Amino acid sequence: MKRSIFVLGFLAFLTACSGGGVAVGPNGEPLARLYRIGAGDTSRVQFSLLDGMNSLRRVSGVAPVQLNSQLNAAAATHSRDMAIQNRPWHFGSDGSSPIDRIRRVGYTGVLIGENISETYESELETLAAWMEDPNTRRVILNPQAQDLGFAWFQEQNGKIWWTLITGSRSTLEADLQG
Repeated sequence: MKRSIFVLGFLAFLTACSGGGVAVGPNGEPLARLYRIGAGDTSRVQFSLLDGMNSLRRVSGVAPVQLNSQLNAAAATHSRDMAIQNRPWHFGSDGSSPIDRIRRVGYTGVLIGENISETYESELETLAAWMEDPNTRRVILNPQAQDLGFAWFQEQNGKIWWTLITGSRSTLEADLQG
């Protein structure tokens, strides 16, 4: 219980430090705000999420992950596809699965998991929300994960379609033989 409170507090701290503080109205409820990602913000946003995720993994005693360009490409493709479909789900408009998408970009490792979200929130707020759910938290903290793909598509109205993919560099053949 203490660890969960610490982790959520830590994410709130990271969000505040990244300029993602939440303004509250007179009723105490958060005010709606638009989080805009500029064309030159890709590295900042990806490394912000990577640092936050690796901090959570470190607190949990799990090795860090590193960004992988192939998984980033698969995540970007899926984020755009979810926006086109106008629904957050793990299947592409062509019926593709996360495994299909990582193979298409040439990733030879093993898929660990995929988290998706449709929101107006920042990357760290989205990470905090994923940590609240046991299924998406398992993808983030899975000790087998070594690689991270993280991307998004932002609509004109500000809605962001986030995709996070984790993988392991072990090959399918090694897994089957092991």
